[in-house]
Amino acid sequence: MTADPAVEASRSLSDGTGIYAALDLGTNNCRLLIACPAGDSFRVIDSFSRIIRLGEGVSSTGRISEAAIGRAISALSVCRDKMRAKKAGRLRLIATEACRAASNAENFRGRVAAATGIDLEVIDRETEATLAVIGCSPLVDPKGRGAVLFDIGGGSTELVRIEHDGNGGGAPRIKAWISIPFGVVTLAERFGGHDVTPRCYESMVEDVASHVMAFAAAHGGDLSGMHLLGTSGTVTTLAGIHLDLARYDRRKIDGIWMEDADVTQTIARLRAMDYQARVANGCIGAERADLVLAGCAILDAIRQAFPLPRLRVGDRGLREGMLVEMMREDGVLRMS
Repeated sequence: MTADPAVEASRSLSDGTGIYAALDLGTNNCRLLIACPAGDSFRVIDSFSRIIRLGEGVSSTGRISEAAIGRAISALSVCRDKMRAKKAGRLRLIATEACRAASNAENFRGRVAAATGIDLEVIDRETEATLAVIGCSPLVDPKGRGAVLFDIGGGSTELVRIEHDGNGGGAPRIKAWISIPFGVVTLAERFGGHDVTPRCYESMVEDVASHVMAFAAAHGGDLSGMHLLGTSGTVTTLAGIHLDLARYDRRKIDGIWMEDADVTQTIARLRAMDYQARVANGCIGAERADLVLAGCAILDAIRQAFPLPRLRVGDRGLREGMLVEMMREDGVLRMS
């Protein structure tokens, strides 16, 4: 009798101890981290990232397309094989905005489970914001008051005001948060991403700003001792261009500071590039060339609402947040 491949895959993903896996299936990317506890943090054993554009067309059709489903299953099959090879025993496997928005999300999840053995958990926006904070909190300036964290995704953007418990000490805590229904994929599909005119760009900024305005009015009045903290392909790409890297290098990006003038100058450089120049840039490439200006527009709207002098760049986020949360729950990391 032939075993059910989904059952076998699920069984193989639950074997082993001490190895953790966090998978984030976003609107644009599929990302995986496999790690084990190491002191007060964790050590990455394996990772995977692939742009799959799961949410391509969802804003107009309301459905995940067959092509996107195929790309997702292909990427998730790689993730399953990596988790199996590393004998990951503690898993969290999440999906975000595309699966929140699509009318065929349940059917998609069923097809993924049947093909890969991966049972995706669709998280809400508050959980997404919380995980981003957990993952990025080590990058909040310990000498400051806190940060305005933003996570520019493919289908939504989360904004979170976080502050230290005490005077320059204690773990940063969420004071307020909002999720807006714009990400790089949805905004680029609405306004176009190949040939972005100055007027088109300003329209994108204005649209995003209208959704940020009320949150900024309520939570942006006193910004003393605060800085911006960004986690997304937009800010990491900007940082790579700012550093004039020939190709993206996480080791040189994660945790760097950019002054407000640096961000302005780098966005201006990007806006001056045509589509082919963006494709040719080693920190952008063909997969992001039609999305990066939409991300810049979202960032400019955030910067207008929260005019802070410094931005810290994080190449980390939901996956790191999931790993830390699971390890804390299991008592193998110290609670902070």
